Amino acid sequence: MAFTIHISIAQQTLKLFSSSDLLRTFSISSALNGPGNQNGSGCTPLGQHRVRAKIGTDLPVNAVFVARRFTGEIYSDTLSHQYPERDWILSRILWLCGEEVGYNRLGSVDSMRRYIYIHGTPDSEPMGIPRSHGCIRMRNNDIIDLFQQVPVGCRVLITV
Repeated sequence: MAFTIHISIAQQTLKLFSSSDLLRTFSISSALNGPGNQNGSGCTPLGQHRVRAKIGTDLPVNAVFVARRFTGEIYSDTLSHQYPERDWILSRILWLCGEEVGYNRLGSVDSMRRYIYIHGTPDSEPMGIPRSHGCIRMRNNDIIDLFQQVPVGCRVLITV
């Protein structure tokens, strides 16, 4: 089965397709700074990507990641208050790699070197409006569902 993911920044949605059949539509939150491919911009990169790595298999819901490593922590309100400035990356990570040299791959526009992920976020964070630092945020149960379905190498198209 050939899965593909289409992310619309304008609609704040992620659509999962199998061949040409739409399987599921998820609400997401992309970058507060809007679309853009430049390193350091805090923007969500556009264009054709693929899932380069899947991180977090079999970890619990709300597992906390720092630098793509499980910290051993489980997100809670108490933990949130201890670390109010942390950009919470929870449950699962789909690490994206750009496929368009000079646009979202290599040099100062490399999505993978920018650490652009599709990942879980606290349930208190809104979906459907841009709020991230460049990544695609999803509800924890949604990212776990998506993570279980898509393989490494899955194509991801991000459009305005």
